[in-house]
Amino acid sequence: MALVITVAVTWIVVSILLSGLGFPWIQQLFASQENSVTAEPRARKYKCGLPQPCPEEHLAFRVVSGAANVIGPKICLEDRMLMSSVKDNVGRGLNIALVNGVNGDLIEARAFDMWAGDVNDLLKFIRPLHEGTLVFVASYDDPATKMNEETRKLFSDLGSKNVKDLAFRDSWVFVGAKGVQNKSPFEQHMKNSKHTNKYEGWPEALEMEGCIPRRPAAS
Repeated sequence: MALVITVAVTWIVVSILLSGLGFPWIQQLFASQENSVTAEPRARKYKCGLPQPCPEEHLAFRVVSGAANVIGPKICLEDRMLMSSVKDNVGRGLNIALVNGVNGDLIEARAFDMWAGDVNDLLKFIRPLHEGTLVFVASYDDPATKMNEETRKLFSDLGSKNVKDLAFRDSWVFVGAKGVQNKSPFEQHMKNSKHTNKYEGWPEALEMEGCIPRRPAAS
């Protein structure tokens, strides 16, 4: 009888301790630990995915060249996709978006086949540009086979320093402007070379982002 009473009393005491002190305290401990583990904050992205916002009176942009002849290029301005495969307005060659340098509005966007197309279509597109027009360019597959001296000079006048060396299947991204006085700081060029190509027959895609000052409105 004494043994039975002792066991019963022990069971009651242990039950009280576990329910009143043990389990809730342990649960609270684990809960506090779980609450203290928080996910790392995601880096905030700004217009066109830029890591930092552009200053006032600047236009945020991102230009991505095509990857080989498989993935099309992209041109984004102020969080608006001007050209992309999703918009179905890109193609082999040079993909060009003309933008009003004052308000950032898209004027026109077209793709020009520089392998089998007519270079005169491109010349007619960029010859009559107005002063201050921004020109965004992204290559896809082959940007240069049909280029002639006049084409290269026109892009050079827009601020390009690499267009003179642009060749078959090179990767090229560029932002220039009509009436620019100096060479553009917004340009990247990757040569097609079997020794350095990322893809068989093509160099790696190029990606460029930045902030372009708006052109002052005419008074």
